[in-house]
Amino acid sequence: MSETRRWLLLAGLIVIGDQLSKFAILDSLQYGQRLALIPGWFDLTLVYNTGAAFSFLASAGGWQRWFFVGIGIGATLFILWMLARHPGQRLFSFALSLIMGGAVGNVIDRLLHGKVVDFLLVYRDPWYWPAFNVADSAITVGAVFLIVDEFRRVRRAR
Repeated sequence: MSETRRWLLLAGLIVIGDQLSKFAILDSLQYGQRLALIPGWFDLTLVYNTGAAFSFLASAGGWQRWFFVGIGIGATLFILWMLARHPGQRLFSFALSLIMGGAVGNVIDRLLHGKVVDFLLVYRDPWYWPAFNVADSAITVGAVFLIVDEFRRVRRAR
């Protein structure tokens, strides 16, 4: 299997895991319902986000759905191009695969539901982190690995 195919497979697994987890939550919880997994720290809860990270543009009136679909598709195409150019750069490609899988997972939500399904809630009263999902987690971890990769690249260049 080529390196590029390996990275695409990883992104595909992220999409599948993301969509299966969302399907399970949609099938199990009502909107706003919470299920404590670690009481006082971590719950499952079904909420929707019509915006982007931290509900950015959530109340924009509907146009943001297609705006964020366009950004997700654009990011995916750019990442595909980058993966084809740098398949042997393992950490870099791993990070891009996570980001791409997360982006595609959230684009699917916007196309199917008109909003993103979020269900992971981390909190400690009175502090609450905004609810998120598997796709968001993959994007975040991928971004962290991109930063780590860049620090390593700068260090090697010295």
